[in-house]
Amino acid sequence: MVIGVLALQGAVSEHIKMVTACGVTPRSVKTQADLKGLDGLTIPGGESTTIRKLLVREQMLEPLKKLVQQGFPVFGTCAGLVLLAQPDLLNGLKGTVVRNGFGRQRESFETELTVKGWSKPYHGIFIRAPYLSEVQQPAEALVTLADGRIVAAQQNHVLVTSFHPELTGDTRFHRYFVEKMI
Repeated sequence: MVIGVLALQGAVSEHIKMVTACGVTPRSVKTQADLKGLDGLTIPGGESTTIRKLLVREQMLEPLKKLVQQGFPVFGTCAGLVLLAQPDLLNGLKGTVVRNGFGRQRESFETELTVKGWSKPYHGIFIRAPYLSEVQQPAEALVTLADGRIVAAQQNHVLVTSFHPELTGDTRFHRYFVEKMI
């Protein structure tokens, strides 16, 4: 199995490390040609506007959007959530995204999260994170904070988190993507 890591901007090496820890072969994806032969793709956290501009520059936005619409498995963290939840971008998850929903960089935080169906909490690292104010079917929330903000969700072949699992050393979200969604 080969999982691509979109390598245009963001926490690329951290995702490669997590994919490798799951026993899967990672591949850096920098061009449209790099999308061929993948079993899935992770879109790292970073800056969503920058990633979008780079996707356009590398002529990858439309091909990637087409793959997502065809059922290609994609896992987006932080900025990846923004790209996947916006209809004018990758349109992979039905939900309303609030960019930088927890505030600026200085409002970044860490907290324990309760994940639907998991017995142990997950340590979430939020850095200028977005959140989903709502999701519509067929999307479903996997982690909802006490105030109602949705910070992890899935829809068919798409998994998104507001937080950065690649920074924790805990492979459970990457394993979930590999084992349940591919």
